[in-house]
Amino acid sequence: MDLEKPGENGRNLGLEPVAATPSPPSRRERLEAIWRLLLFLFLGLLIGPAVVAAIGFRLFETQRGQFTPQFLLFLEVANFLVVLGLSAVLSKMEKKPLGEYGLPLKRAFKGNFWLGVLFGLAEASVLIGLIQIFGGYSFGTRALQGAAILEWGLLHFVLFVFVGLYEEFLFRGYPQLSLGRLSGFWPAAVTLSVLFGLVHLSNGGENSIGAVSVVIVGLLFAFTLKRSGNLWYAVGLHAGFDWAQSYLYSVPDSGELLQGHLSNAVLQGPTWLTGGSVGPEASVFCFLTMGLQFLVVIWLFPAKKKEDFVESAVAQS
Repeated sequence: MDLEKPGENGRNLGLEPVAATPSPPSRRERLEAIWRLLLFLFLGLLIGPAVVAAIGFRLFETQRGQFTPQFLLFLEVANFLVVLGLSAVLSKMEKKPLGEYGLPLKRAFKGNFWLGVLFGLAEASVLIGLIQIFGGYSFGTRALQGAAILEWGLLHFVLFVFVGLYEEFLFRGYPQLSLGRLSGFWPAAVTLSVLFGLVHLSNGGENSIGAVSVVIVGLLFAFTLKRSGNLWYAVGLHAGFDWAQSYLYSVPDSGELLQGHLSNAVLQGPTWLTGGSVGPEASVFCFLTMGLQFLVVIWLFPAKKKEDFVESAVAQS
């Protein structure tokens, strides 16, 4: 499995230096960028999901709060398509390739994506293992038998791939690029990660500790973008971790326990250990495993030296 070189797919993502320092945007350009960003977030974060949910409730004839994996898959696919459409329109307006917003098609579901899935599974396994060592987790009896194990496992995996695609493209696609041009990469990443955490508070079992965990994982995803040059590793990491939590280890994910999980798992013990209603994302050990993930990204995607950037810029000119 070959790693993609940092910056290979996103040299215009604002992630690597160029030979000459670009002039700062004019006041008019800044205002145009701000209103486009606000319009994107308004449509992609509020109006789009509201319309998609209304259609979903009618199509699936379900009630609010009764979210099956099939219903959630519809929501995530439709919401991703909305964000993809908005990004495509903005790419035309800004005369930029759509791939510059973080999901280059030529890198879709290749090495970095599957590497992210692998390390997402590994993180969830270490996290659950630590909770189990302290007596907070039990796998329980199997809830699925025979072909249902594969069928539900595949459905959950596809669902969480689209969760990763939608959430990463929504918070770290066009908004990260646009806001990053105005304020710098990390101020933009912090702002959008805080927004990412606040949005998760709308989940039924979520709480403030879980939201803080989501903010930190948002910064982790932003770090993978900066180091790898695109969002495919982050999408895989997001999908692998969520799939392992929700299906494989059958525990709440951001406060939601979905139908079709593998076992009748039990979380027991103090909230600091298990995460309570939020699930392992709010466990004290989740902050440890996220810290380890930063080290993994540093190892997988070493920062380029300044001389390498200069040579790359000269070669491209």
